Amino acid sequence: MRKIINSTYISLDGVIENPQNWTSAYFNDEAAAYARELLFSCDAMVMGRATYDGFAEAWPAMEEATGDFGVRMNTIGHYVVSDSLEKGAWNNTTIIKRDAAVAEIAKLKEQSGQDILQYGFGAVSRTLVDNGLLDELRLWIHPVIVGSGDPAELLAPAGYSASFELAGTQAFSNGVIVATYRPAAE
Repeated sequence: MRKIINSTYISLDGVIENPQNWTSAYFNDEAAAYARELLFSCDAMVMGRATYDGFAEAWPAMEEATGDFGVRMNTIGHYVVSDSLEKGAWNNTTIIKRDAAVAEIAKLKEQSGQDILQYGFGAVSRTLVDNGLLDELRLWIHPVIVGSGDPAELLAPAGYSASFELAGTQAFSNGVIVATYRPAAE
């Protein structure tokens, strides 16, 4: 069975929103190699509407600058959970209605192929965790305090809880640590 791997950038103070504003100084060759290995170990991405809209707008124009990474981002299967999206503008897009998301993503995991990647942690991620569908959470912990006070920018909203077990770590020379967690056994 395929795994769903979530990959999320996070600051020391728990901020995950707008990582383009605070992560670029930390994206060195080690981080690029790790990100590339992760992307190429997967052949599908699952995401919510906000992530989809941002990626669908940005990535088609980035192939020249990012080479085969950009090509992979644009050609991998894109599964977006949305009740409002009528038609996908990005290559290989499949729209999954929110009320069918758990069943459809469970079927996707059972199909043959490589693992499934998810970037960012939001409502879809919480649904995956709550329904036993998320296999790994990889937090890219950046040595920066963003200083945001907006709860919507943090990893999880007030009242949400889930337990994880450490499965491994990868430290980069720039101070970024990727901590890999698996949902804790009940």
